[in-house]
Amino acid sequence: MQRIVKYKGLRLGLLLTFLITLISVGAEAADKNEERRLLEDFKTGNHIALMRHALAPGTGDPENFMLGDCTTQRNLSQAGRDQAKRIGDRFKQAGITVADVYTSEWCRCLETAELLGLGTPVPLPPLNSFFRNYDREGPQTEALHTWLAAQQLEKPLILVTHQVNITAFSAVYPASGEVVMMRRNADNKFEVAGSIRTE
Repeated sequence: MQRIVKYKGLRLGLLLTFLITLISVGAEAADKNEERRLLEDFKTGNHIALMRHALAPGTGDPENFMLGDCTTQRNLSQAGRDQAKRIGDRFKQAGITVADVYTSEWCRCLETAELLGLGTPVPLPPLNSFFRNYDREGPQTEALHTWLAAQQLEKPLILVTHQVNITAFSAVYPASGEVVMMRRNADNKFEVAGSIRTE
């Protein structure tokens, strides 16, 4: 009797493992399909990719932070550098080999933008972090809206920035390296089309 109970327990455990694996594989396939759709739409223009910089351990920046001096900043780890390169590869595999790339002046964003390998990054001050200075949230977000309104968006545009900036603009709280895709509507406003998680 004890053997039968153990056998049934084993079968149930195997069945549960199988079902969990099946659900996981299905979710991964759905994510891949969503990513393909988003990147195809991105190639058609009138879209932007808001990307949070790759993995950089910690929060905020040290007290002695100085813009232009990477030794005073929180920077990408090796895992973050590898992640940034992989993200660039995913764009290239989708046929996006060149893009207009703009970035925050923070070193972790500059390095992420460079490692994408999709174009020479151009610093754009409205993308700078306001994590320590939240009174800058409104003016910087408005400045980004104004700057984007003047862009043609005929080719892929990637903006590498920080969590706080992305959340203020899109209401999405992205993970490190996450890419929030946004489309411009007829009113010249932006709406979230979806996001690509990249850990």
